[in-house]
Amino acid sequence: MKSLIGACVGAFFLAAPALAQTPAAIVEDVQGKVEGIAFMDYVAPDKIIKLGPKASITLSYLKSCERETISEGVVLVGTEQSTVQLGEVKREKVPCDTNAAKLSERQANQSAATTFRTVRSDAKSAPSKLPTLYGVAPLVQARSGSTLVIERTDGKEPTITVPLRNETMVGGKFYDFAKAGKSLTPGGSYLAILGTKRYAFQIDASATSSPTPIVGRLLRLE
Repeated sequence: MKSLIGACVGAFFLAAPALAQTPAAIVEDVQGKVEGIAFMDYVAPDKIIKLGPKASITLSYLKSCERETISEGVVLVGTEQSTVQLGEVKREKVPCDTNAAKLSERQANQSAATTFRTVRSDAKSAPSKLPTLYGVAPLVQARSGSTLVIERTDGKEPTITVPLRNETMVGGKFYDFAKAGKSLTPGGSYLAILGTKRYAFQIDASATSSPTPIVGRLLRLE
C-alpha cells in the first residue's frame, strides 16, 4: 500500500504544473492522521496531501465554491477542485462570493473619510455590487493586534468594535463572529474598518444563523 501511495505521489509531482502559490482552498475540517495540514490552513495548487487510514479532510475552494470531503488516499490540490487517488471524495457547490474571499486584494486607496462618504451616499445602489457573505456571522481574516470595526451603511445598527487578540482568534489569524456570539443582519450592507482601510460588503438577504460553510462567510481583510 505504501509503495502504491508513493507511486501516486510521484506521478502527481510529475504531472502537476508549476502554478503560482496563491491560496486555492481553505481547510474546513481535519479528521485522523493528516501530516502537515491543520484546521483553517490555506492550501495552494500543487499541494500534495496524504491521508492516513480512516483520515479525512474537508477543503473549500475559494474560486469555484466547491466543497470537498475527502476520505483516505492521496490528494493533489488544484485551482478549482482536487484530484484524488486511492480515496473517496464527495463534492458540493456551496453559496460563496469569490470577491468576498479576495477583499485583501481590493484595498481602498481613498482616504477614510472619502470612502466612508461614498459608501453612505451610494447605500441604495451599492448592495447589488458589493461582495456578499452567505452567513450572518462572518469569519474575518485580519492581523492580530489591530482593532476591527463593523458599521452598517444602509440603516441604523449598533457599531461593533472588536480588539483582535491571539487568544480570541482561531490560529491567531481568524476572528469568528459565530464563536464570539455576534451576528449581522440579513440583507444589510456594512463597512469593515481596520485602521485607515475600509472594506464594503453585504450579507445575503437569505442568510441565517444556521451553521454555514466557512468559504461562504469568509472575509479576508489581510
